[in-house]
Amino acid sequence: MTAERVAGAASRRVLLTAAVGVLAGCGGGGHPAAPSGSATASGAPSHSPSSSFAPSTSPASGGTALPATSPWRPGPGELQPDVKLRAAQLVEAIGNWPPGGSGAAAAQGRVAALGGLDPGLVNQAGPLLSTADQAALQVIYAQYGGLLTDSASVLVVCDQWTPQGAGGTTVDVRLSAASPRWTVTALHPAAPGPAAASLSAAAQAVLGSPHIELPPAALADVRSGQVHDTALRAMLTLAQTYTLSISVVRSGHPIDVFGTTRPSDHPLGRAFDVWRINGLAVVDPATPHDLVDGFMRAAAAAGSYNVGGPRQLAGGAAPNQFFTDDTHHDHVHVGFNS
Repeated sequence: MTAERVAGAASRRVLLTAAVGVLAGCGGGGHPAAPSGSATASGAPSHSPSSSFAPSTSPASGGTALPATSPWRPGPGELQPDVKLRAAQLVEAIGNWPPGGSGAAAAQGRVAALGGLDPGLVNQAGPLLSTADQAALQVIYAQYGGLLTDSASVLVVCDQWTPQGAGGTTVDVRLSAASPRWTVTALHPAAPGPAAASLSAAAQAVLGSPHIELPPAALADVRSGQVHDTALRAMLTLAQTYTLSISVVRSGHPIDVFGTTRPSDHPLGRAFDVWRINGLAVVDPATPHDLVDGFMRAAAAAGSYNVGGPRQLAGGAAPNQFFTDDTHHDHVHVGFNS
């Protein structure tokens, strides 16, 4: 981001088909389609690769069998884990419903059952809600978009399935400190925009790379043509050595660097965040430091002027090329100024 660091902050690929009108604005998934329902040590669901999701009919019930999902739980190494959990639980409550459970009123009831949250937040849910008879939502990861002493932004990256097909989105969940648990003050779902009529060679290569995992909103960002080639080429360079699990590109991220009035590079299409490298979560203490730190240095070598992560690295071609803070404890930020 432009000066991504917040000074003093205590701060996957199934293409969405045109038939998924009920999930308009969500974007298709760019990663394996259906979760197994089990959770990895990093708090992320494990997945089985698939090129598409086709709903199946259950002979016993006459209904549609959607993928089994599991509640997201924070894994080792997370800062303020209950803040992330609070955000993920709200998104899960809104975006999961049984047959006959669609509609705002039913969603408000599910939110009220969580306790301590305003059911009116459902009115800000956007693509999480649809007219589909049922839906299954799986949180891929909950990443900080900002973490301060009394406020936070949690970017809840998710897949969602309905009988009509597969989709998903990223929701910027804003929270405020409260007791006994932080409360949610606002929801800002991603708005990637429509697919472009034509794409650059870099964008096409990113979409075709088996080493770049894009969740639904990030995939839609690339397909929209609004991501700069500098960022896309860096993804491709890094993908020659690593497998990148990207969490956020352009949409679903705060417009400004959290806690400031400085524009973020993300909405400008000039940054991307990586929450997992070679299948290992950045936040997990068991992930080798050399892997994450080496990735950060490779990102800088690929042209990023602003590389943030869980540790402060020495050196850099430019002053402050590397940075760290609480917000970037759980991912690597790779930003560009052109």
